Amino acid sequence: MHRRKFLKNSSLGSAGLIGAATLAGCRDHPASHGEANLAGTPPAPGPVALCTWDFGNATEKAWSVLNAGGNALDASEAGVRVEEANAGNQTVGLGGRPDRDGFVTLDACIMDANGNCGSVMGLEGYVHPVSVARKVMEETPHVILIGEGAAQFARDQGFEKRELLTEASRSDWEEWKETAEYQPIINIENHDTIGMLCMDWAGDICGACTTSGLAFKMRGRVGDSPVIGAGLYVDNEVGGATATGLGEEVIRTVGSFLIVELMRQGMSPQQACEEGVRRIMAKNRGRTDFQIGFIALNKQGQTGAYCIHPGFSYRLYNGEGHRNIPSETYLKS
Repeated sequence: MHRRKFLKNSSLGSAGLIGAATLAGCRDHPASHGEANLAGTPPAPGPVALCTWDFGNATEKAWSVLNAGGNALDASEAGVRVEEANAGNQTVGLGGRPDRDGFVTLDACIMDANGNCGSVMGLEGYVHPVSVARKVMEETPHVILIGEGAAQFARDQGFEKRELLTEASRSDWEEWKETAEYQPIINIENHDTIGMLCMDWAGDICGACTTSGLAFKMRGRVGDSPVIGAGLYVDNEVGGATATGLGEEVIRTVGSFLIVELMRQGMSPQQACEEGVRRIMAKNRGRTDFQIGFIALNKQGQTGAYCIHPGFSYRLYNGEGHRNIPSETYLKS
């Protein structure tokens, strides 16, 4: 039996035993909330969904999955798929701005509570790279598929191919070609991402990250978004983190992994995000012409965010409501 499928089947069997014990104590929710479980461990804090930037439709979708008793992996995927299908968001999925040669290439990754992960890089012609990444995780012995191989796999898995370049993004590309100046602009939607973290009623944490990458990038460029440990990392014993902004700088510090490890050492999500940004700035002394934003979630349901420049925010949906929260910043103006 394939290793992943064996692990998946084993985990499903264990989940059934755990789920039966949990459901026995339920009243109105899919899991007992506010009470210790039979093993005497602290209860899960309840569902949490958060994502980079003000993508409220994404967190609303993720919350609807979680609050109905769905798991964090399904919620993370469903949440970011909202923006992948949103042609008005020119940084993700359908309608993403192309590279300098006019090709829309998509990157995404996903990670579950057991440490399994999947990623696609430079995928062309498929609206939902996060779902293709999940298939890589669940149906192959690999973690990453790229370019033509990723597209072939998507086709073989039954995903529908379609044109991703919209008239709006084509027009932006034609305008860019007049000067062909390649310079990311802080907080302008040409280098953005949606990264999402979710915790379900069982207290399991999963995440997903998806992007069309830097607008007008060199053909073949890949940033941090589909790189496990850079754009996204989850350790279910500790928490998860995800990033947005100029991916090259996140990769250089393996930013999301760093933040999770700092939380393991006792830092709060907020403290860990702040240290993650400080590490990046320490490697870029005297340089302030780029933006990075991190968000993080720990097992207690606590969240944090930090960025370089003002302008970054994150969406949070939990038992206290649904809101857009401006991030604290390294530079104050």
